[in-house]
Amino acid sequence: MQTSLLQQCRPHTSGLKPIRSSRGVRSLPARPATSRTRLQVLNFKVAEDAKTQSGHHKHQELMSCYQCEQTLNRVGCHEVGVCGKTPEVAGLQDLIVYVCKGLGTLSHHARLHGITDLEVDLFLNSAIFSTLTNVNFHDERMLEFVFRGEELKAKLQNTLLAHEKPLPTPSNVGAAYWGTLPHPLEFTLQQQLGKGSPALEEVIELGKKTSIEIRKASLGETLCGLQELVVYGLKGMCAYAHHAEALGYRDSHVAAFVAEALAFLSGPESSSVDACLGMALRVGECNYRVMEMLSKAHSNTFGAPTPTDVSLIPQEGKAILVTGHDMHDMHLLLEQTQGTGIKVYTHGEMLPAHGYPGLHKYPHLAGHFGGAWYRQKSDFSHFPGAILVTTNCVLDPPESYKDNLFTINETGVAASTHLATKDFTPLIKRALQLPGFTTKDIEEAKAGRGAAVVAGGASGKTNVTVGFGHDAVLSVAGEVIKAVQEQRLQHIFLIGGCDGNEPQRKYYSQLFKYMPQETMILTLGCGKFRIFDSDFGNLPGSNLPRLLDMGQCNDAYSALVVATELAKALKTDVNSLPLSLDLSWFEQKAVAVLLTLLHLGVRNIRLGPRLPAFLTADAVGVLVKTFNL
Repeated sequence: MQTSLLQQCRPHTSGLKPIRSSRGVRSLPARPATSRTRLQVLNFKVAEDAKTQSGHHKHQELMSCYQCEQTLNRVGCHEVGVCGKTPEVAGLQDLIVYVCKGLGTLSHHARLHGITDLEVDLFLNSAIFSTLTNVNFHDERMLEFVFRGEELKAKLQNTLLAHEKPLPTPSNVGAAYWGTLPHPLEFTLQQQLGKGSPALEEVIELGKKTSIEIRKASLGETLCGLQELVVYGLKGMCAYAHHAEALGYRDSHVAAFVAEALAFLSGPESSSVDACLGMALRVGECNYRVMEMLSKAHSNTFGAPTPTDVSLIPQEGKAILVTGHDMHDMHLLLEQTQGTGIKVYTHGEMLPAHGYPGLHKYPHLAGHFGGAWYRQKSDFSHFPGAILVTTNCVLDPPESYKDNLFTINETGVAASTHLATKDFTPLIKRALQLPGFTTKDIEEAKAGRGAAVVAGGASGKTNVTVGFGHDAVLSVAGEVIKAVQEQRLQHIFLIGGCDGNEPQRKYYSQLFKYMPQETMILTLGCGKFRIFDSDFGNLPGSNLPRLLDMGQCNDAYSALVVATELAKALKTDVNSLPLSLDLSWFEQKAVAVLLTLLHLGVRNIRLGPRLPAFLTADAVGVLVKTFNL
């Protein structure tokens, strides 16, 4: 018997262990009549919305994208992305997701017949990740994903036939989902363009036919947005799974779920409000598993994070700056730069790399330079060495540093060099050609002037401390609990997620100016850069720092582990802890983390600075009513 959205969305208030069945979250008692009425109203409005949209013809738009927080006027980007994405790239990204829906549907069907394909599993994570905000702006590299998806679908079809298994029959959802294109299962470039390897311009034109506006016109804003909630959660989850794969960690359960979710999005089930929100919570459930896997991958490979001081003052000599999230790439680069005289610095969400003993042991991992991702055009233009982009977030570079920038993995910008392998020789050669930090640079930094200080926001602080993962925090859990019991610790504030340049995001730095001494701040993700170089001192009567950075955005897992253990020790549940969660969202990784928190029943989350454009007021209303979001 299928559970309704009202049953699936019910928060779990007895801690963080969800109630599962073979389908995900099991049936739970019916919710109050007020919630049921609200959901019935939402279903009615979805139907009316679809009727309105079907008769409403908008003018021809160059693109349609609203997947990130910075989308124009909280409506959507229709001429060029605020991120810098061109209409061509936007169309290719939509086409990649469309191709992945077809391949995922086929993979899900094959699994039901006992057939799996590791190449397909790895490709789906990689391709979906490539469409995340600020990952890839290079249209020719996007085209490679379309071609590869076609090849893998044909290969898997042949495998099914070779094993005398039936091919799946496309579900009958028609123009409501695909417009003039066929179901993704039936789609081929040969069929649409009369050739298997068409020119880039032809594929770009084809990408326009996969625009989200087609589904909006038939399904309405609300239902279409709920489908995209599932897609965007998948994008974040697949990114984390891909990071784990780089370190040799995979989970067949996760691969099976990705295929199942893509098949769901390709079928008539996704025309239901209940089903879409239920699937979104299942994305959150699976993402918890992925974040746990990534945490183990990092700790088992490089050691559990330990509190480590990181210098904000550069060292004299040649330099390479590493931005993104990929610890595997950081390790390989440190290995390849040994003995070269090059100093390696972290930027953005690579800052937590210093907390891993297996990375910190390299003496030429010299420190941190710069702030959050959105400052990179200033940060990178002030950096006197080569720059490596391992994952999101990357922006199209200006002339000042485009020749110094190198992308790898799924990242790409047309103006800079892309490294197709893990051989960093071109990057190292460029670093040796550039001046690096001079004695004058170091003297100016120590005096509170110069490039390093400008990049760091001119706070005047010379070092920060990172490495407060769940192992490190739980090692002093007794002190934390005693501080809570003695009222020396009265509240914990957790800031997680992304940062951006909107004025509203000053909320996070302003908030902490007024916090009493009996509070503690936990940070994770690049939201930390609002306050990471501020001095909050220690809790009264203890040596416990009031500011603890737990790592990257995926280290939300560590925060959940700590919250769970504290709740157990205090004989309560997570929602009853003196804990506030502020989720500063920007892109789809934050969407995945939010869905995980909602799946686990965490309530009273503050989400900002603006609500997602892809969720209508009616959809947000259900989430607010159910989770007090």
